[in-house]
Amino acid sequence: MEIYNSEEQQVEAIKQWWTENGKSIIAGTVLGLLGLFSWRYYNDYRQGQQEAASAEYAQLMEQMQAGGESAIKAGEAFVAAHKDTYGDLAALQLASAAIAQNQLPLAVEQLKRVATTSENAELKPLATLRLARVLGAQGDYAAALNLLDELKETAYAGLVAEVRGDLFLMQGEKDKARTAYQAALAAAGINGNAAVSAKLDDLANAEDSADAKPQA
Repeated sequence: MEIYNSEEQQVEAIKQWWTENGKSIIAGTVLGLLGLFSWRYYNDYRQGQQEAASAEYAQLMEQMQAGGESAIKAGEAFVAAHKDTYGDLAALQLASAAIAQNQLPLAVEQLKRVATTSENAELKPLATLRLARVLGAQGDYAAALNLLDELKETAYAGLVAEVRGDLFLMQGEKDKARTAYQAALAAAGINGNAAVSAKLDDLANAEDSADAKPQA
């Protein structure tokens, strides 16, 4: 370690050190403060965006409840403008409104966007299930069943099996539908699934009625 023999030497050493390093210290301090203020500004900006988007989303939901073509247009505009905030939720609502107005291609477009690009672990499988139903309504059973095969989350096993059963039933494949509904009930466990049980009962009643018809 360097030893100084007097206070003057210490002062001179400090001056020399400051001359060599002072600018970098000031620059680093300024950059640090700029970073701090920038981060705070960014957070405030993002919070403002979230609050504005929340208010707009609430207004959009009111329009959706009223229905009509204007609600569809408003929904499309909102989804395009708010992809990073409430866009996924709005897309699901827009898809429901489109289905109600028999605009199935628009519903497919919105559901497919959420199903393929959403980062929300809950909305993505929900959109996939709805998309499979809409594709089935359009008669594209193969694409709908392929979507269900890709949905591997255990939590959705019952819903996947139920939708698969509905798709088989729409095609007249009653045996496959029954097997799928039974799988849905098994996934539901002790709590059961009243809707699926009713579908199985309907299948059984339809078969009993067919068997009871007199032979020509």
